Amino acid sequence: MAGIELKSSAFNDGALIPRRYAMEGENVSPALSWSGVPDGTSELLLLCEDPDAPSGTFVHWLVTGINPASTGVEAGQTPDGGQALMNGFGESGWGGPLPPPGDKAHRYFFHLYALSEAVDLADDASAADVHAAVDKQQLASGTLVGLYQR
Repeated sequence: MAGIELKSSAFNDGALIPRRYAMEGENVSPALSWSGVPDGTSELLLLCEDPDAPSGTFVHWLVTGINPASTGVEAGQTPDGGQALMNGFGESGWGGPLPPPGDKAHRYFFHLYALSEAVDLADDASAADVHAAVDKQQLASGTLVGLYQR
């Protein structure tokens, strides 16, 4: 499967996410850029999840319907054409990292999926719901991992 290169000007893959982007900071979504979206992509889907959360995988950001011709998103913005769904905090849009104090650093996986057709997700879709939906429609994907600890 083809790969999408997903990067952030805010942090490198495998590095710490600056406090500005965390719930205890300014709680703004980090800027992202991407390349390698294949021809035939109907839409892009962005998911940020924390598999290290005590209650199970936690959704921090879920955006569907992103314009496949787009190449990124500025900090604090919703990607072009995107519809922000509910995060694990019960709010629409970005919800920054907020791991329990004293936990080892949690991993935040930013996944960008190129889809052959639009997926129909409930507004409060879980990470498992997203993975099940995109598995059938995925043409390519890219992943960026950030770390955060309190």
